[in-house]
Amino acid sequence: MLVLGAGVVGVCTAWYLSRAGHEVCVLDRQPAAGMETSFANGGQISVSHAEPWANPHTPLRALAWMLREDSPLLFRLRCDAALLDWTLRFLRECSPWRTRANVRQIVSLALYSRRQLQALRAELPLAYDQLERGILHLYTDRRDFAAALGAAAMMREHGCERRPLSVDECVAIEPALASARPLLVGADYTAADESGDAHRFTRQLASHCAAAGVVFRYGVSVASLRTAGGRVQGVLAGGELHQADAYVAALGSYTPLLLRPLGLRLPVYPAKGYSATVPLAAASVAPTVSLIDDAHRIVFSRLGQRLRIAGTAEFNGYDTALNPVRCEALMVRARQLFPDLQPAGEIEFWAGLRPATPSNVPLVGRSPIANLYLNTGHGTLGWTMACGSGAALADIISGRSPEPPFHFL
Repeated sequence: MLVLGAGVVGVCTAWYLSRAGHEVCVLDRQPAAGMETSFANGGQISVSHAEPWANPHTPLRALAWMLREDSPLLFRLRCDAALLDWTLRFLRECSPWRTRANVRQIVSLALYSRRQLQALRAELPLAYDQLERGILHLYTDRRDFAAALGAAAMMREHGCERRPLSVDECVAIEPALASARPLLVGADYTAADESGDAHRFTRQLASHCAAAGVVFRYGVSVASLRTAGGRVQGVLAGGELHQADAYVAALGSYTPLLLRPLGLRLPVYPAKGYSATVPLAAASVAPTVSLIDDAHRIVFSRLGQRLRIAGTAEFNGYDTALNPVRCEALMVRARQLFPDLQPAGEIEFWAGLRPATPSNVPLVGRSPIANLYLNTGHGTLGWTMACGSGAALADIISGRSPEPPFHFL
């Protein structure tokens, strides 16, 4: 097996394929695992964050947000046929019935993935600043909170226990929010959700993969796939032709670019997300429970003596340059919620491209090409779904029926 991509999704896929008895080789252009989208993401295992960006409330909000450089969701006006096609599909997914169907799919795979992660952690000595303190979803607008009660009820129907809270209950769970009490109107809480450093997890799991016999070839850029007779015959990468019995495309946002010459047009587009990693002074008042700020689409995760602040989505092609306005917006909101946050050193800003489908439902399973499989399109939930999509795809490749009730390709 050849796995293309050594992000958290690719490495998890390699692990479960190896456990299933396959010989596995992983190709990646970076010098180590987890160096792109997995490097500094929001750090949440957030089944509770399963409501997709495409929902009935988004179109009008997106129109208003387009005028703000610091908006949570920003579409750059550009001559881009792929973005236009993706946007039209996105608008179609905003209907109430499509939103309900997509939530069901996302929750199903995310719940399975969380269980797989917990089983993996019981099996392997993994330490990645993980916290099992749940996730608090904060609301500062009464209309948004009222709408969220419906979304939470829908998720509970599918097995995600997202429990509504009063402001007092919210502050009791996370005392660091005491100064922000006047801003809050309510919250909901998913006690079973988790947080942790996806980059550290990916690097450690890659080490366990290597110890189990998985071969990693870093610094090798995948250029193209060679096909004949309806099958992949090899991968041209690093100036060499790499061959295997089967291939998994797990290149995140770059997967559509690789497969387009083969006639496969995947509805995946890069959604640039930003993060700030704040080293914390001992006197800092910072959260230890992972948080989602609904109004600003920002998440907060405690990673040891660091605070990861991440979020927003900017649709601007494959540009990864840092926008100072959007970086500063993360810190402005952090100071509003946590005025006693005290950095102990330089704040590290980062931007990465999340592979987003219009529905937020990932593409996992068989492609139309016989020996080519897909594991991409996880959007903001790549870390949440990585173990589950990797384990399920290993089952599919091994001829077994995957466990979760999900619409695999």
